[in-house]
Amino acid sequence: MNNDRIEGNWKEMKGKVQQQWGKLTDDDLDVIDGRREELVGKIQKNYGKSRDEAEREVDSFLN
Repeated sequence: MNNDRIEGNWKEMKGKVQQQWGKLTDDDLDVIDGRREELVGKIQKNYGKSRDEAEREVDSFLN
C-alpha cells in the first residue's frame, strides 16, 4: 500500500490503527493524518521502538 492510498483511506483506517497501537491518542491520529512517516514517528515515540522496528510494524499492518 502506498502513501497516497493511506492518506485517502485515513478516516476509515484510524480505528484500526488505534486498535493496533492503543497508546496513540486521537490528537496523535489527527497529527498523523494518513502520513506514513508521521505514524512511524509516533509509534517510535510512544512505544520506545527503533525506526526500523516501527517501520516493519507499519508495513506489516498495511499489508
